[in-house]
Amino acid sequence: MHKAGFVNIIGSPNVGKSTLMNALVGERLSIITSKAQTTRHRIMGIVNGDDFQIVYSDTPGILKPAYKLQESMMNFVHGAVDDADVILYVTDTVEQSERSDSIIERVNHSGIPTIVVINKIDLTTPAALEALVEQWQTKIPEAVIIPCSAKEQIGMTGVLNAILERLPEGEPFYPKDTLTDKTLRFFASEIIREKILLNYDKEIPYCCEIEIDTYKEEPTIDRISATIYVSRASQKGIVIGHKGERLKRVGQQAREDMERFLQKKVFLQLFVKVQEDWRNNERQLRRFGYDQQ
Repeated sequence: MHKAGFVNIIGSPNVGKSTLMNALVGERLSIITSKAQTTRHRIMGIVNGDDFQIVYSDTPGILKPAYKLQESMMNFVHGAVDDADVILYVTDTVEQSERSDSIIERVNHSGIPTIVVINKIDLTTPAALEALVEQWQTKIPEAVIIPCSAKEQIGMTGVLNAILERLPEGEPFYPKDTLTDKTLRFFASEIIREKILLNYDKEIPYCCEIEIDTYKEEPTIDRISATIYVSRASQKGIVIGHKGERLKRVGQQAREDMERFLQKKVFLQLFVKVQEDWRNNERQLRRFGYDQQ
């Protein structure tokens, strides 16, 4: 008997969805930072066993949209509830947000097998965790509740076993050697975006979008040219920094990460351009890949 299915990961920002996704896949496919809204697209990771294939999908964190980019991000979340074989709803030991209520209601009416993962159990007490389990069992009565710590690799076997128990029978959707549906261009842009999230404060990271202009693969080196788009002219100088130092630091960190990811040398060029209010421009959002679920 072979099992195969789509396991879609949803939840609020900052609950560790991307850390969980990376732990389950065994590869660093999703951006991990302490800032909210680090995931903007659905990112797929594929795990194969002798008798199963799990297609994981990490989605943006649940939020109340403030502009068209965030509306598109929430479309990814709604789509993830509708087309899953198994829903992995991720919360943690400190989440207080009520923004997820409509999504929880949607999950409860979906009829799709659901696993609630309470992440970051290393940051709580047994008594508090027991109360959380009861709370989530009330919120999503049909779900199985599994506490874990993705960062510390605690309870991950329990998460995997629960997924396998609920996975439907079927043949693999992708070849056995496939890790993800995303291209090298996509991962290059995500690595650059992660470094922007780590190096800039306040609104700057959320006003930036990355476009890979050229990506040339050679036997011993990949040559990549990318443009960082910002929403306003005043942001361009902030991103570049005094004598280009801040942009140079972003480029160096991104190149080093790319080389680890690709296992080869990388030559990276970065440019900064202004695309006024791109987050509310439907044409620009489509150009950056936000029209697809």
